[in-house]
Amino acid sequence: MSDGGATVVAEGLRKTFEAPGGGPLHAVGGVSMTLRAGELTALVGPDGAGKTTLMRMMAGLLKPDAGMLRVLDIDVAKDPQTVQDRISYMPQRFGLYEDLSVQENLDLYADLHGVPQNLRRERFGRMLEMTDMARFTDRPAGKLSGGMKQKLGLACTLVRSPDLLLLDEPSVGVDPLSRRDLWKIVQQLVDDENLSVIVSTAYMDEAERCAQVFVMHEGRLLAEGAPGALRERARGLTYVATPPSGTPARDLQARLIDAGTRIVDAVPKGGAVWFIRQPEAEERALDGLLIGIGYRSRPEELEDAFMMMLRQQQTKETHAAPEAPTPSPQAASNGNGDKPVIVVRDLVRKFGDFTAVASTSFDVARGEIFGLLGPNGAGKTTTFRMLCGLLPVSSGHLEVAGMNLRTARSQARARIGYVSQKFALYGNLTVRENLEFFGGAYGLRGQALRSRVAATIAQFGLEPAAISGLLPGGYKQRLAMATGLLHEPEILFLDEPTSGIDPLARRAFWRTITALAQAGVTVIITTHFMEEAEYCDRIAIQDAGKVLALGTPQAVREQAGLDGGADMNNAFIAIVEHGRAAGRGDGKGAGA
Repeated sequence: MSDGGATVVAEGLRKTFEAPGGGPLHAVGGVSMTLRAGELTALVGPDGAGKTTLMRMMAGLLKPDAGMLRVLDIDVAKDPQTVQDRISYMPQRFGLYEDLSVQENLDLYADLHGVPQNLRRERFGRMLEMTDMARFTDRPAGKLSGGMKQKLGLACTLVRSPDLLLLDEPSVGVDPLSRRDLWKIVQQLVDDENLSVIVSTAYMDEAERCAQVFVMHEGRLLAEGAPGALRERARGLTYVATPPSGTPARDLQARLIDAGTRIVDAVPKGGAVWFIRQPEAEERALDGLLIGIGYRSRPEELEDAFMMMLRQQQTKETHAAPEAPTPSPQAASNGNGDKPVIVVRDLVRKFGDFTAVASTSFDVARGEIFGLLGPNGAGKTTTFRMLCGLLPVSSGHLEVAGMNLRTARSQARARIGYVSQKFALYGNLTVRENLEFFGGAYGLRGQALRSRVAATIAQFGLEPAAISGLLPGGYKQRLAMATGLLHEPEILFLDEPTSGIDPLARRAFWRTITALAQAGVTVIITTHFMEEAEYCDRIAIQDAGKVLALGTPQAVREQAGLDGGADMNNAFIAIVEHGRAAGRGDGKGAGA
C-alpha cells in the first residue's frame, strides 16, 4: 500500500491510560490525520492535548489501543522496530551523558544506532558545523549551557540520516538566540536533505514556519491546515490599543482580560496591547470598554486563531484569573519612602577561576516588576539565587528588603517568596496539606496559619482536597504561587514560572502578577518567553555575567536600534549579539 507521499497516516487513532486517581485518561481519542513528506509539520496545543503521546506512538514507543497508524508506509503497531530504524526522535528531556564530552556523546549515540565507522567523520563534521560546536568537542556535556545541550541533543539524534525526524518541544526552556539557532538547523535539514520533520511546540512563531499545523486539545484534533488558512479564523477580530501615557500596558491588558464576553484574549506587545474581539461582540462595543483609549485594527496572526480555538474549547476547568490579591502589611506600608527594596552594587560571583557574575549593579523599586533576562549560561540564574539569599556573593553589596544579605540573610528570606521553575511542592500531599506545611515553615502557627490557608485557598480558587501531584500544569503553578505568597512577602521571586505551561494558564498567571504589583508587592522574574518581558516595568539583559542592557522594554528596544514597538525577541537577539561582538573585539569573548 502506498500513501501517496505521506510520511504519517492515522485513522481513528486512540490511546487511553489509567489515571493516577482511577478511571480512564483518553490521551488520544479518535485522531485522523495525514502528514506530508518532505515538509515541516507542527503539532500545537495546551497541556494534556496529547501531542507527546501521539509522537511516542509515531516513534513506535507506545502501541495504539485502536485505529490505524502508518509511518513511512509501515504499520507501526505491527513492526515498530522497522520504523525506529528509519526515524530519529528527540523527546522533551533528551538523555545526554553529562560526564562524557561532546564527542563522546556523539560516538555513543552512533554506536547505539549502528552508524558505520566510514560514515561517521562526514556525519559528525556536518552536525558539529551546523550546531557551531566544533570548538567544544572536548567539553563535558554537563558543562554546556541549556541551549548548547539542546543543540547537542539534536546532533546526537541526527548522527544517522533519518527519513523522519520527530522533535517534542525542542525549544522549551531555551533562550531566543538558541531557539533561532535550533530552527536554522532544522530548516537547513529540510532544505538540503528533503527531510520530513514533525515538531510539537508551544511557540506560535515556530508553528508559522511549518507547512502544516495540527491543533490538538484534550486528545482530539481541533483544526488542521496551513498557517495562512488557520489565521483566517481571526480575520477582522484583531486590534491594537495604546495605553495612556504613564499607564503600564499590563494594566490595560488586565482590564481587557477582565472584560470577559467581549474580549477573547489580550497581551502586551511593543508598549501597546494586542487583543482579540469576541466574534459575537459588535465592534462598537469596544468604544465603551476603551473610553479615551485609541485602538485600531491589525493583521491577524496564527496565535490569534490559536487562542480563539482554545477559548472556545475551555471545559469546566476555569482558567480565569484568581481574585486579585489584597496588599500585604509589608507591601502596603512603605516606611522607607522611595528607597529601593533591592540594591545591587558591583555584585560578583566566582566558582573557582570562573566568573559567573561580573560587577553587576542595579536597583529595584517597591511594587516594580523587574525582569532578569539572558541566554542560557548568561549568569542570570546565579544572580537570581544570590538575590534570593540561596547563594552567597563573592564580593559587592547586596541589599534586599532593607537588609544586607552578607549579615542578615535569614531575616531577609522571611520577607520574600519564591516560585521555582519546576513544581517543587509535595505531590503526594493535598493542596491544603502543602499550604499548611509551608505555612509552618514560614513561621505561621495556630489561628494565623488557619486563616491564611483559608484565605489563600479562596483567593486562588484552589480545591483543598485535590492531590497536588495530579493537578494540571496551570493549577500546579497556581498552587506554587499561592504557597510562595502564603506569608504575605514583600518581594516575590519567580524563576521561569511559566515554562512548559499552556497560553491560557500563562495569561491567568500574569493577571495575578499584575494584581500583586498593583498591591505593592515587588516581583523579580526570569523568563525565556520574550512576550513576558512586556509585562515588566524594567528589564536587565545579561550575558557572560555582565549586564548588557537595563531599562524599560521600550528603552531596551531603542538601545537595540529597533523601533519602540518592535518585537522583543529581535531586541534581545540584537543586544546579545552586539555584546558578544564587542567582547570579541576586547579579546575577551563570550562564554558558551
